[in-house]
Amino acid sequence: MDKAAVTALKKICPDRCSTDKESLVLYGYDATGISGKPDAVVFPITADEVAGIVRVAAAYKLPLVPRGAGTGLTGGSVPVKGGIVLSMEKMNRILSVSKADLTAEVEPGVVTGTLKKTLEDQGLFYPPDPASSEFSSIGGNIAENAGGLKAVKYGSTSSYVLGIEVVIASGDVLWLGRHTHKGVVGYNLKDLFIGSEGTLGVITRAILRVIPKPASRSTLFATYPDVKTSASIVTRILDTGILPSAIEFMDQSSMHAVSAYLGSEVFDTRAGSALLIEVDGDQDQTVRSLEKIAAVCTASSLSIETAHGADADKLWTARRAISPALAKIKPLKLNEDIVVPLSKLPDLVLGVERISASLGLRYANFGHAGDGNIHVNILYDAPDSDEYQRALKAVDQVFDLVISLQGTISGEHGVGLTKLGYITKELAPAAHGLMKEIKRLIDPDNIMNPGKAI
Repeated sequence: MDKAAVTALKKICPDRCSTDKESLVLYGYDATGISGKPDAVVFPITADEVAGIVRVAAAYKLPLVPRGAGTGLTGGSVPVKGGIVLSMEKMNRILSVSKADLTAEVEPGVVTGTLKKTLEDQGLFYPPDPASSEFSSIGGNIAENAGGLKAVKYGSTSSYVLGIEVVIASGDVLWLGRHTHKGVVGYNLKDLFIGSEGTLGVITRAILRVIPKPASRSTLFATYPDVKTSASIVTRILDTGILPSAIEFMDQSSMHAVSAYLGSEVFDTRAGSALLIEVDGDQDQTVRSLEKIAAVCTASSLSIETAHGADADKLWTARRAISPALAKIKPLKLNEDIVVPLSKLPDLVLGVERISASLGLRYANFGHAGDGNIHVNILYDAPDSDEYQRALKAVDQVFDLVISLQGTISGEHGVGLTKLGYITKELAPAAHGLMKEIKRLIDPDNIMNPGKAI
């Protein structure tokens, strides 16, 4: 990087611009383990500082990579072309909460779990609930349009973003959206930036929609002899007319991994698969709903149990631990967050089983069965092994299966780097071309997180 560029960055953020070796290493990778090497890491605390940093990047034609908490699973915040990593971690204030308006105004570095706890203390609820909520940040959630455990009932992050302040490649600060819960003036530019993975601009503030906190929630855990049976039960649950706040699927490998990871058998590892279901609402409603769902889940089940309070929290904590727990089976994994129509879930889980067996691979499937979003994990030992090459072949075949089932290759993790080579399986040439034109219009010099998403 030109020394003049470093001087300009340090003028904007005194004592918050790092070029030391340790910082460049620490901010060069995300949860995928993929790494790059930035030339500088900058920590802004205001939108004006972000705008100034973007103008420096534009003037010197430097890649600019916005970074939240680094919990991404597709390499979206990895600085593969060097340049500037723009860490938003110090912009971490909850600016306001309005119970009357049912809104919260936040900076992008606010940790999702911190916001949820703050709101719940005031009788409010922010439904987006990624498994990484205790670590991931709101800005990153918006940039990826994160989903999570409660998306089956409440939807993904985009359903709760009313407005965003964003800095584009020119250094201009735009306000997109509104403070109100409705509004249709002009094109919906706000949603163009949600899920754009930092390739169009840097989010510096957000107005979020919140809702009253449900008075009660209850959990049901049901085990089954095989994956097909539990996958088939999902549509039958929804046929009851009840919309659970979460329906999570786990196969046997996932449950075994969690037991080894936590050192206790939270789940019945003798079962071939399981469903973990939550309902929420008023007290009487949750009781009736859980009874009705239990009646459906009993068919072909090995066991059924209900849980409340601390017992329910123990089950959900174990569910959130599945992803890191898989290292107990194999040290590395290809984690794909595919989605299929609900009626195709049995075809998907059986298809993954067949593909993995044909290539001699171990795998684990878990995820948000209530909206068809399953995390397919192909496990392997080393990135330079024959097993890794077979794992890559398995992912390619899984994506083909997903497209044949009218699904999508990413439901919440985004494309980033890891899915970049596969997007033409899903995107038609005309649509892909239009996306590139939009990118060129907003970011003509391709400085905003280059080499990602499209």
